[in-house]
Amino acid sequence: MAGHEASSSEATAGGQVSEDFRRQLSGYGLTTAQILYRLPDHPAILQSYLWQCYDLCPHFPELNRFLDFWKRELEGPLHSVQVAHARLIRPAELRAVGGLYMLN
Repeated sequence: MAGHEASSSEATAGGQVSEDFRRQLSGYGLTTAQILYRLPDHPAILQSYLWQCYDLCPHFPELNRFLDFWKRELEGPLHSVQVAHARLIRPAELRAVGGLYMLN
């Protein structure tokens, strides 16, 4: 994940919960962005870049921070950005039970 150490996505020794899991419990979901940008030397050619991080929908502060960095520091001008977002941890789905049968 962008901006995270590899060990942060795994549970740490001693039973501690990873930072990524805590973020998911706080409402963060896995966000994937396909970024199309123009090559600086050949503006007619589009190149694709895939970005993934845990982010908050619908404002996507992490993605916006990354895109601001891109515009400020990189030479390839952005063409388009497609975003997909999935909350990996969500409330349990409940279903009403039609009856209860006790068996001994």
